[in-house]
Amino acid sequence: MLFWYLSVLVIAVLVTCRFDLLPIRWYDHTTVTKMFQQKEVVIIGGGISGLCATNLLHEHGLDVVLLEASERVGGRTYTLKIQDRVLRVAKQLDIDHYKIIEDAKLVWVQKGIFYPYMPSTAYYPKFWNPFVWLDMNNIGRQWDAIGSTIPSDAPWDCPNAEELDKMTMQQWIHRNTWTKTGHDFCCNMVSQILTSEPHELSVLFFMWYIKVCEGFMRTFAAENGGQERKFVGGSQEISLRLLEKLGKERVILESPVINIEQNDDGAFIKTLNGDIYKAKYVVMAMPPGMVQKIHFKPPLPPLRNQLIARAPVGSVLKCIVYYKTQFWREKGFCGSSWGIDPDIPIKWSLDDTKPDGTAPALITFITANKAREFCELSKDERQAKICQYFASAFDSEEALHPVNYVEKNWMEEPYIGGCYTTVFSPGTLFRYGRELRKPVGCVHFGGTETARKWAGYMDGAVESGERAAREILFEEGKIREDEIWHDEPESKEVPTLPFQTTFLERNAPTARGFYKFLKNLAVLGTLAGVFVIYKKRLL
Repeated sequence: MLFWYLSVLVIAVLVTCRFDLLPIRWYDHTTVTKMFQQKEVVIIGGGISGLCATNLLHEHGLDVVLLEASERVGGRTYTLKIQDRVLRVAKQLDIDHYKIIEDAKLVWVQKGIFYPYMPSTAYYPKFWNPFVWLDMNNIGRQWDAIGSTIPSDAPWDCPNAEELDKMTMQQWIHRNTWTKTGHDFCCNMVSQILTSEPHELSVLFFMWYIKVCEGFMRTFAAENGGQERKFVGGSQEISLRLLEKLGKERVILESPVINIEQNDDGAFIKTLNGDIYKAKYVVMAMPPGMVQKIHFKPPLPPLRNQLIARAPVGSVLKCIVYYKTQFWREKGFCGSSWGIDPDIPIKWSLDDTKPDGTAPALITFITANKAREFCELSKDERQAKICQYFASAFDSEEALHPVNYVEKNWMEEPYIGGCYTTVFSPGTLFRYGRELRKPVGCVHFGGTETARKWAGYMDGAVESGERAAREILFEEGKIREDEIWHDEPESKEVPTLPFQTTFLERNAPTARGFYKFLKNLAVLGTLAGVFVIYKKRLL
């Protein structure tokens, strides 16, 4: 009888544990191992970073599984920016890419006026006011000059890191631009590149971001820049091909992780579905702020917690408008536009037509405060505002009559929180940035924000995922420590070409300096005139 009671008690305890009525730590790991799914590595996050980490570990023979919270892979894949690492992955997966052609007029929007210009002459229209040209010319030079002092792998170690991290980009713009055009252009660039307002991020973070994206011109240019190419089939094609290669047994969708409990042997990972995995290593391949959705035991270190509490993701809506024809081409436009007016919703647009000429479309990204304001509008109202902009920009009534309109609001994604990347507010990067890549026990951190090059982009996602995987391979004795960081060879198909600048662009004074020169010249001229008059009177 006693044996029967003990048997029932043991069964009851096991059933209770399986249905999560007892904490994971109450398990007797030696007797109930069969209840866990044993893996060497668990990757959390099915974006490009997590998929690349999974792929590299799988190729080295490790038993690995990826857990993705949503019903799809791809993470923050939103558009294409081609760089060396992502080109290499695309080539391995047999994915073609094509170039965005800006061979016709662009449109510059300022003070409600639409100025067409040819991109072959400059990256912005010619300004007759010399002070405007000098101001615009100086912005990129200053950004690159500051960036040259910031280490790519440790921005917090640059000589004046603390001072730069205390200052907002809004303060920097106010102090360093001299014309309204220069001021508005800077604000537009910040909101477009990092989908946040200038007062929301620090100078150190912004200048580091420009630095790791190879400079001012490379960051925003289409020709020979970060926006030059697209993948056939869309940017998510990389993730879909990796999913196909790895198989659904290694990539588990709709499995949000809610608990990670570490011990001397590794970690137990528990999902919202009640599934439990036991792994020797864990890789977090997600935006830093999203880690707050997971309960850790023991808790994460204090500085790591402080970092992720200060790591929001930017605000953006991706909007695509489809038309019967490429009417903008018929009007002599390439479809690209820059809007620096603070009041207009659209700051940037591109032709999104398929490479074979089918599905004519224009694409735009509504960012920062304008994106937040657009959330208060209906979908029809958003479409109407965007179409009206295109009608004015490309001088065509046809823009008001699309055949389809689609949009993606990244701010409503529960396991991503926004796009394109995490934004570090003033005081964060210098004080807490060292925690970005630092492992916590058996937990390693990937995600595009941790990259040393093209952070925030698809290329950075590849780098960060593979770097986190190599940390594990090093601990397993499969590679040397100096192989953890891997320098990618330049793509032979799409080489990075230097930007050509003139002597004047490299050496022209600032607008403020030119003004002081003219003022001093006027003073000297006046003094010389007075001296001449004085001499003549003496004679």
